[in-house]
Amino acid sequence: MKSLNALAVSISVLGALATFLALGPLSGVYLIWAAFVAWGAFYALGADIAALQKLIVCGVFGAAVAWLVAVTILAVPLAGPLGLPLWAALVVGAGVVIVVLAANLPSLATIPATVFGFASTFAYLLQTPDVLKLDILLSASLKNALIVISISVVVGAVFGLLSARWGAAMTEKSAA
Repeated sequence: MKSLNALAVSISVLGALATFLALGPLSGVYLIWAAFVAWGAFYALGADIAALQKLIVCGVFGAAVAWLVAVTILAVPLAGPLGLPLWAALVVGAGVVIVVLAANLPSLATIPATVFGFASTFAYLLQTPDVLKLDILLSASLKNALIVISISVVVGAVFGLLSARWGAAMTEKSAA
């Protein structure tokens, strides 16, 4: 089977499974959209074990930096005097400095994966009612953006690896 056809099979079947799990028995444990973002990032980073490692480490790091940014925006009372748009912009800018400078460490050098984690965290926080609150961000619950996005990144990365391996196996069988 051609590689693209094999990937069409593996990604569609595993994508359906990931969707079923996210909307069914594992509902609330991971977010299917964030898992798909990570899955796509896995392929963009090379679709191999190194991509899996980079994506998980940097994606979770990005989620952690975004979480810290959100906590800072809410916990430090400068939104009143500065106005929320300016205060949020300053804190996000500081978070971006952390993301970029952290890339000096080899394990955090994959800035795009870090940005995917950061962006997914803020997508969740800004689009999901009642989660951009300090008590939720500091809780040990699956509503906490750091927890649910980190799980989603890992799930998406693992599904990416499984789909790549299965697609390769179908390609190798037909080539033999």
